[in-house]
Amino acid sequence: MTKQASVRMTSRHRAQLMEHLFPGDGREAVAIAVCGRSEGPRRETLLVQEIEPVPYSICHREPDFITWPTDYILPLLDRAAERGLRVIKFHSHPGGFSEFSNQDDRSDCSLFPFISNWTGEDSHNASVVVLPGGRMFGRIVSSDGSFHELAAIGVTGDDLSFSYPAGSVHVPEFAKRHAQLFGAGTTQTMRKLRIGVVGCSGTGSIVVLQLAHLGVAHLVIIDPDVIEEKNLNRIPGATMKDAVERAFKVDVAKRYIEALGLGTEVTALHSELGTPAAIRAIAECDIVFGCMDGAEGRHLLNRLATFYLLPYFDLGVRLDADGRGGVDQVCGTVHYLQPGGSSLVSRGVFTLEDVRAEGLKRADPEAYREQLRSKYIVGVQEDRPAVISVNMQIASMAVNEMLARLHPFRNEPNSDYAASRLSVKHGQLFSEPDGVPCPLLGRHAGRGDVRPLLERPDLSE
Repeated sequence: MTKQASVRMTSRHRAQLMEHLFPGDGREAVAIAVCGRSEGPRRETLLVQEIEPVPYSICHREPDFITWPTDYILPLLDRAAERGLRVIKFHSHPGGFSEFSNQDDRSDCSLFPFISNWTGEDSHNASVVVLPGGRMFGRIVSSDGSFHELAAIGVTGDDLSFSYPAGSVHVPEFAKRHAQLFGAGTTQTMRKLRIGVVGCSGTGSIVVLQLAHLGVAHLVIIDPDVIEEKNLNRIPGATMKDAVERAFKVDVAKRYIEALGLGTEVTALHSELGTPAAIRAIAECDIVFGCMDGAEGRHLLNRLATFYLLPYFDLGVRLDADGRGGVDQVCGTVHYLQPGGSSLVSRGVFTLEDVRAEGLKRADPEAYREQLRSKYIVGVQEDRPAVISVNMQIASMAVNEMLARLHPFRNEPNSDYAASRLSVKHGQLFSEPDGVPCPLLGRHAGRGDVRPLLERPDLSE
């Protein structure tokens, strides 16, 4: 299997690039980015951390080529070498030429062996061309000067965009009615996306099935739990036989999706998210959905998404019964979280104390009970009622939220919908914009692979 190479950045990085690379004079411009990286079994991804515009004043700029003194980027290369980072050269084709030119080839063959000598002979760096409309295409340049086409360039922001090599993807018959609503381009994008879903119970099992029916190329599903009889009221495809045999939830979902025959590939991991294998599997994805109840897992996924510049959709459902056959509360929330933006902690969804309490209960139940008795911690919430119709409604909200960002169709900008809250009891839907950047997670945006993973000693490999 040939490993794919890709690039991922935030919309803030893209805006910075567009402003510098297209000053309005019709001539090429150049910028250099330093990047973290994600090295997985299927993909190598460069994660943009910082962009250094090369000043126009030191360049020789023409409409179809540009030259500049490489000495200018030596301080940047020193930082990259010291921190084990990679480098991307971005330059513009203001005339819209959608291929690398012969001049580009000569420039890259000269520049990148020089960069590799500085940052490490084994380093794979990249060259990316940006067109006036914002489309990008690129290639990995090895230390020996050989070229390998990038499989994708993803941008995470209020909207989600993915640039792929030229050429269309076949839209199968079952997906053509999706194309009628969202357009052939969005439908083709779905046929290339790799999406992670963490948690495959009440909401997660339904998210997974909707994504498969939408024609997503590859699903990575993670859940350590097995089917029990109490789950049969809300997990599509699960049977009494599965409950008796204690089949893994992810295996039931994989079986259902593969039986559809729609071409979606499934990677199923029956483990907690907090394992190196699960972290690396999700890091290779383009988008991730979190369908977990607890604070500990959601905080970990928020951290992972920040390190790897992943768009993260978090689902939460709350059903409170009054114990007498009545209903106190039925509501759900879909949070959309961007790397470098606010977090579930800064939005007040839970506190770090909640995260600590859950971790203690899992790792040392006796110490947890003692601290609970001593009132050092607040008790972790136990199971609540679960109803499939409510789970389906929140799962549909989350999937539609993803579609709205891939193919913006709202009257209002997507920035108004960082959180969408539904009160089923009151029949009301509320939306909120993003808050201030999270001071705890913001500094980790784009760091990618570090040792230990996510700077967590328990994730040492």
